[in-house]
Amino acid sequence: MVTQSTHFISIENVSMRFGEVEAVRDTTLSVEQGTICGLVGSDGAGKSTLLRIVATMIPPVSGKIMIGGLDVVKDKQRVKPLIGYMPQRFGLYNDLTVDENMRFFMDVFNVPREERRRRREKYLGFSNLLPFAERQAGNLSGGMKQKLGLACVLAHEPKVLILDEPTNGVDPVSRQEFWEILAQMRGGGMTILVSTAYLDEGEKCDRLVLMHRSQVLATSTPAEIRGRFSTLEDAMIARIQEVDREIVHDSFKR
Repeated sequence: MVTQSTHFISIENVSMRFGEVEAVRDTTLSVEQGTICGLVGSDGAGKSTLLRIVATMIPPVSGKIMIGGLDVVKDKQRVKPLIGYMPQRFGLYNDLTVDENMRFFMDVFNVPREERRRRREKYLGFSNLLPFAERQAGNLSGGMKQKLGLACVLAHEPKVLILDEPTNGVDPVSRQEFWEILAQMRGGGMTILVSTAYLDEGEKCDRLVLMHRSQVLATSTPAEIRGRFSTLEDAMIARIQEVDREIVHDSFKR
């Protein structure tokens, strides 16, 4: 049974290493139900690794993650149906049509047959892909492929949507349309955890998590993180540079 809580995702003191590389360091944060939480920060900060841990793809070396009151490690098989995960390179089948890709993912997720038509109409409709239902995925534009990927991830109607830089390299119009879909999903009560390289997208999030050097530097609303700076980008760069200066200063003291 899924626990009803405003903090639908709870991450407590999570760390992850790959050999000598510390990918995530003692990270604690929570995400309220029905909100969009964005991960932003420098390349190699640990954003993708943290998302993979939350999505049950890899277990952390320490710490605990709860989704809907379920432990993502101990209760992995019960957690997985709650999650829709879209990695940076989502596995669409280019030789299948839009419709065939959608049917394939509904098969994978065991979507009841009586539900399939409604979900096809809903999610391909959200994505403006119904007119292209017979087009092969390999012949879609980059933005259309990402929207098809999202539609496929939503096919089993997860409680939590986890997206790793889903609009990277996508044109501005398609990015806007993609975020309009996310806003509709949030309006329906879905909890969304997304990393992005575009800080205008960061402004659309309810809360932001700023990461650098494998750790969380700040967790707050976009406006609070922006603070006295004119843009979110200026604020993020200033905070990252401050941390780097502190690290250099500490190394000289030793």
